[in-house]
Amino acid sequence: MPIYEYHCEDCHKQMSLFIRSISNPPPLGCRFCHSQQLTRLISRVVTPKSEESRLDSLGDPSGLDEQDPKSMARWMKNMAGEMGEDLGDDMMDEMESASEAPADNGDDAPL
Repeated sequence: MPIYEYHCEDCHKQMSLFIRSISNPPPLGCRFCHSQQLTRLISRVVTPKSEESRLDSLGDPSGLDEQDPKSMARWMKNMAGEMGEDLGDDMMDEMESASEAPADNGDDAPL
């Protein structure tokens, strides 16, 4: 049972419609302005991943820069989201403040 996305040519809003039957679709109209001028959009296809493939993709360090706090914060948020873990407000605040801090370029190192 597909969900189709449409763009209203009159009010320029996007909406999704659940179509129970392709052979007998309901009359289409914008739910915002009730216009009949709708353009069907190409939607992304979502396929569920197995637990194993999700964990494999998390183990791929491509794009991770351990020296960049922003990169580490993105990686940690992604990891927590995939694992279904809540990092907590304190941890999220710490990651945001670390990612906003200027990068340490080593100029302050003692000689």
